[in-house]
Amino acid sequence: MINHRQLFLQHVAQTSQSPLALHIVRADGCFLYDDKGKEYIDLIAGISVCNLGHNNFAINEAIRKQIEHYSHIMVYGELIESPQTLFASLLAAHLPPNLNCTYFVNSGTEAIEGAMKLAKRTTARNEIVALTNAYHGSTQGSLSLMSNEYFSSAFRPLIPGIKFIDPSAPDFAVLNENTACIILELVKAEEGCKPLTQDFVNHIVRICREKNIILVVDECQTGLGRTGKRFAFEHYDIVPDILVLGKALGGGMPLGAFITSKATMDNLTHNPVLGHITTFGGHPVCCAAGMAAFSQLTEQKLYDSVEEKEILFRELLKHPKIKSVAGKGLLLSIELESEKVCLNTIRKCIEKGLFTDWFLFAPNCLRVAPPLTISHQLIERSCEILLNALND
Repeated sequence: MINHRQLFLQHVAQTSQSPLALHIVRADGCFLYDDKGKEYIDLIAGISVCNLGHNNFAINEAIRKQIEHYSHIMVYGELIESPQTLFASLLAAHLPPNLNCTYFVNSGTEAIEGAMKLAKRTTARNEIVALTNAYHGSTQGSLSLMSNEYFSSAFRPLIPGIKFIDPSAPDFAVLNENTACIILELVKAEEGCKPLTQDFVNHIVRICREKNIILVVDECQTGLGRTGKRFAFEHYDIVPDILVLGKALGGGMPLGAFITSKATMDNLTHNPVLGHITTFGGHPVCCAAGMAAFSQLTEQKLYDSVEEKEILFRELLKHPKIKSVAGKGLLLSIELESEKVCLNTIRKCIEKGLFTDWFLFAPNCLRVAPPLTISHQLIERSCEILLNALND
């Protein structure tokens, strides 16, 4: 009889030639369980998605209650759907006054697409600036923002008018009267969790204000408590013109959003009408789950314990094979000697019951992005497993 692994390899689209192919049948809290009953500590939370852990009771209850009322009823924006309306209002209550209008979509990459369109529509300009080695998604528009030719060259032609700034040696001249927006990851996650410097960010903000360039901050990975505040832009004492959210926004369900002022967002309502449209974006079940997750995050102030957990990780992650630990909060990378060492360590960790991963632009680094609910005891256990894997 054909097994699940064979079915997976034959009928599910693959994203690489060597998937991990673990058959996970259950997840709870900070743990994953495979079909043989083996337990794994989840050190990546679905790539910064499950900030409140797996199988969260309040999120599950919100999903159940919403399904009893309705799931999909109409394309986004035409009907008053309480989960969308209440969640947008809740987000506005915890964001600066200019970020008071939310467009819910299906994912982070669609939120980036929406932000790009909105910036062009609002400014009537056609150039967009991104950072080198940043990652904003994999659709055609988002892929156009990727400076790494290995990932983008096979899909050209991409969107024209994209320019790049290297934060380590910035040429600010690319920001000019033709620039609609600049898109920043305040912690460049896929480059190995490298935070931007305050000076660089301040310089970008100053130019944006002088030249009327829209400042877009992509917080798909950093948002919703992961860096120790609700949003990473709070660390830099700045306010974006457009905020992009994804990953943890849906509490484990597929949900993204771009958020701006009502006046700016209204530019998508005319010339042309339906400036951005989505069938399933802001799905009511996903919004109900997201609102439950965000409510817990803020009411319990789960981000308040993130810094001390980061400190504990940094204290414990000492080993001759560890070259550095980078990042902010519970978005960390462990730099090893090479990609080969990193992949071998990942395999050893999985054998020993620790689930981790690497980074697109830093394949020699291990990812540390567990649920924010991870305990000190589990952090100690995770680090012990990881250090033992390095010893092996």
